[in-house]
Amino acid sequence: MLEKTTRMNYLYDFYQALLTPKQQSYMSLYYLDDYSLGEIAEEYNVSRQAVYDNIKRTEAMLEEYEEKLLLFEKFQERKLLITRMKECLTGEPELQTLSDYVAAIEKLD
Repeated sequence: MLEKTTRMNYLYDFYQALLTPKQQSYMSLYYLDDYSLGEIAEEYNVSRQAVYDNIKRTEAMLEEYEEKLLLFEKFQERKLLITRMKECLTGEPELQTLSDYVAAIEKLD
């Protein structure tokens, strides 16, 4: 469950501008502020089921955006490559290895 929450938080960060204000609010309350479905329903004067349905649809939309745009995947790859580059710099770096990492980062964009 924690892994899903972390993933949704990242996807929300990358794609929140593509969501409606209502979707943004529900996702922010649920994933960032840790509100329960009941608390969100009470806040908006709707049923718990309506909140649940909205969040599930929004999660599916975020996954669809990621499937097409790959912003989160590229972010993770870039982060891994930068970590490896830093590790090379703490020891005796091989110029070819660093060059390969730089080339890989450039390919992501």
